[in-house]
Amino acid sequence: MRAAPGLAALFLLAAPGAQALTFDFPASAVLTDEQDSPMGSYSFPTAPFADGNLQTQRAEGPVSQRSWRIDQRDLTTLQVMAKLRDQILKAGFSPLFECATEACGGFDFRYALKILPEPQMHVDLADFRYLVARRGDKGTPKYLALLVSRSTDSAFVEVVQVGLPLPSGAAAAAAPSTASVADDAAAPATGQPAAPGSLAAALAAGDSVALDDLNFASGASDLSAGNYASLARLAAYMQSHPDQHITLVGNTDTTGGLAPNMALSKARAESVRQRLISQYSVEPDQISAEGIAYLAPRASNNTSEGRAQNRRVEAMVDSTQ
Repeated sequence: MRAAPGLAALFLLAAPGAQALTFDFPASAVLTDEQDSPMGSYSFPTAPFADGNLQTQRAEGPVSQRSWRIDQRDLTTLQVMAKLRDQILKAGFSPLFECATEACGGFDFRYALKILPEPQMHVDLADFRYLVARRGDKGTPKYLALLVSRSTDSAFVEVVQVGLPLPSGAAAAAAPSTASVADDAAAPATGQPAAPGSLAAALAAGDSVALDDLNFASGASDLSAGNYASLARLAAYMQSHPDQHITLVGNTDTTGGLAPNMALSKARAESVRQRLISQYSVEPDQISAEGIAYLAPRASNNTSEGRAQNRRVEAMVDSTQ
């Protein structure tokens, strides 16, 4: 993660040769995630979620998503949004739609958005603000969306732009790759670069990785018998990075209360930890297990598909000796 210089972070929004817009955040900001596509599409909400539907405007062109964390406890989402909104208007954008929390449609609106994952972009379902704006440049219109929320200690901002030049260097970074977390090869030896998009690359970048091939019986904490490719890859990464400590984080859906889900999520993470130690010879001191119940969903818990996505164990590097 990279700290923004001083009180600002640069985000290029203007056409080539034009003056770039500089986002002046209310306090020092850290870039937590970035995803770019030289050519893609994105659907921007243009009305609140209502009657089971979300009205959207589809835009095509270069797509860029960036998220930042602002580590200041006393900033409200309104303060952050107001400062960024003023800068967007001065850059020639006109708002198409803006809303706050329940006026947006609450839970349903948030989970209809395609946003960057937790914990890089955190959204408090009781406190978030959204704005989408358009600039009618000659040719294809340009679109920009802001999502602002916060945790107890920090504010979070995501910016999505479509039709504008990608930030410097992003086009090369966005080149397609055939590797993925699900099918990457074993982690390379220390000192060798990992394949882009692989489990090893994600861990090396400080991202959390969902071990999506794991199987637990319904309501059970013990990992089902079998060989799991994600565990083999995680063990290979750990053995080639003995100086790094990994934390496994269990997640559940919202079925049941918080206390039993907290216990279940930690027990499942511990079951995975024990399997890595016993079957893959991972050093016990190199890995720990925690649980956060249903506090970090990645999909709506209103559908069986969403609940299945939320029941998972993730791995992340939490320290390096």
